[in-house]
Amino acid sequence: MTMYLWALSQTQHMSPNVVIRPINPEDNTELAKVIRQVFIEHGAPQHGTVFSDPTTDDLYNLFREERSVLWVALIDDQIMGCCGVYPTPGLGDDTVELVKFYLDADARGHGIGKKLLEYSMRSAVELGFKRMYIESLPHYAKAVSIYEQLGFTHLDHPMGESGHTTCNIWMIRDL
Repeated sequence: MTMYLWALSQTQHMSPNVVIRPINPEDNTELAKVIRQVFIEHGAPQHGTVFSDPTTDDLYNLFREERSVLWVALIDDQIMGCCGVYPTPGLGDDTVELVKFYLDADARGHGIGKKLLEYSMRSAVELGFKRMYIESLPHYAKAVSIYEQLGFTHLDHPMGESGHTTCNIWMIRDL
């Protein structure tokens, strides 16, 4: 059984108080709060981004899409962030978008983001994707530098049809 399928059936414990697991229906409200708080904290644009995207309030149903997964990080049973992959329309069958990678300020610096990213990249491979695409903003320069360190390269134009027209950093990487 692949890691992705195994992980979907079990809770992943990083330490006694940190858990990474797939999204549940009851996670929607808290995840939307975390995501929007990260935008506010960094002064990132709210229009034309995930902040104003109506799917942000119903991530559970969004990630019921075939070949998608959203991993949720919890500390002491409190939702602290998420990261996943989604087959954004217009990307082609071999390319997936890394999406909804947001962490509460209290969860940063503990390796949780790295683990969420690892789970998402592994899931993408196991779901049959060959490339991973990312859209971001200059407000998230630290995340962009991490993507660069992981081998993502910059594009001069967006790919796919995410609807996030304000994003102006586009990157891609072979998996």
